[in-house]
Amino acid sequence: MKMIENRRLNSLNLFQVRKGQFVYYNNELHKVYAVKPMYKQSVHLMRLKDLTQHLCSAKEVEKYQPKALDSFIFNKKAYTLNKERAAKVGDFILVTNPNPDYLDHYTLNEIEVVARVEDEGVITNNSNGIKHTEYLLMAPGREENSHPIDFRDAHLPTEDELKDSSSGELDENLEPTIGDVYKKIDSQIESMVIAIHGNTVFLGGGFQLPKDELLDSQKW
Repeated sequence: MKMIENRRLNSLNLFQVRKGQFVYYNNELHKVYAVKPMYKQSVHLMRLKDLTQHLCSAKEVEKYQPKALDSFIFNKKAYTLNKERAAKVGDFILVTNPNPDYLDHYTLNEIEVVARVEDEGVITNNSNGIKHTEYLLMAPGREENSHPIDFRDAHLPTEDELKDSSSGELDENLEPTIGDVYKKIDSQIESMVIAIHGNTVFLGGGFQLPKDELLDSQKW
């Protein structure tokens, strides 16, 4: 009977996890990019500060709903969620209230780049039309009155700190490693690093490119 109860509890936790959710895992902010119930580590995460991939079970994560004036590191740069400032071409936006029509293909907490600004909304680099009421602007930097959400508990050490692999500052020369997942800024392409040879990184789908290009936050 106890085993049955445990299975029900795990299923309920997994049922509550959705693609796109912001969650805390190992005290750090991540985004769910896939849920695969057939695996023991069924939740696939992307750590927002450096876009590295992590696997875990549903019971190891805690959901967080981002809101205006939250600030966090995304791909080694700080941003503050802002609902007052108008979006401009080149800005990042976070889709917090998705309501796509049948031609669009964005989901909860999608991070996209503004390609064109219109009266009713914006057109992104992925050709999505997103209304102004559906997103929060990711304003560069941490605003003075912002609420940092990088850590569930800022007083607890992170996994990197426990391994003595972090000095408390982001490594601007972070190297890609096998298993990392990268998303191309100007398209829907997501691909995993499958091999590294010297300065060349091989991605799933037949892509190969220099490390410098892969680490360029304007491209990936």
